Amino acid sequence: MAEKLAAIVDVDGTLVDTNYHHALAWQRAFRRNDIFVPAWRIHRHVGMGGDQLVEALCGAEVEERLGDTIRDGEKSFYEELIDEVAAFDGARELLVALVERGHPVVLSSSAKKNEVDHYLDLLDARELVTGWPTPADVEATKPAPDLVAAGLEKVGSSDALMIGDTTWDCEAAKRAGLDTIAVLSGGFGEDELRRAGALFVHESVDELRRRLDETPFA
Repeated sequence: MAEKLAAIVDVDGTLVDTNYHHALAWQRAFRRNDIFVPAWRIHRHVGMGGDQLVEALCGAEVEERLGDTIRDGEKSFYEELIDEVAAFDGARELLVALVERGHPVVLSSSAKKNEVDHYLDLLDARELVTGWPTPADVEATKPAPDLVAAGLEKVGSSDALMIGDTTWDCEAAKRAGLDTIAVLSGGFGEDELRRAGALFVHESVDELRRRLDETPFA
């Protein structure tokens, strides 16, 4: 019997509603260091790992001088908000549906380990998924392909699809040789997700769950 297609699933903005919390935490961290970055610009980079976000928004000089300090600030500010985070409707049910159909599931997140642990508890997903590589396990985060590649190693296969919510997910998947099913819950538009490489775009993970038979996970 052929191996079942694996699902490499992003967490922030895909399974849990965090993107705007992160944008606010980053903005506060920048402002603590006397740098103002408009929230809309930060949002456009949420989904990119923190190891790359500071330089992408503010340049190499700020990254070299203040990168670690800003990242520490974001971590602190986000910890003040994390209890407000909720799982999206249908998020756990999507994981259950994939597993019940025989598809191995790995979570692939640029979030810090303690944040991923919080989301695993929020989703009650520890017994559902095959693994959850975090930035501590790789050299670079999204849009680098490392986290996606680490997920493929967990399932021992390259026959997989990415499920994500940002252009950075699509880019990381593409660099790892995978297609993406995208959802709109991260605040990125359908056209830009498709331009970034999304094969399908759904409004939410709940819609994706209801329409799995229309995807390669059928």
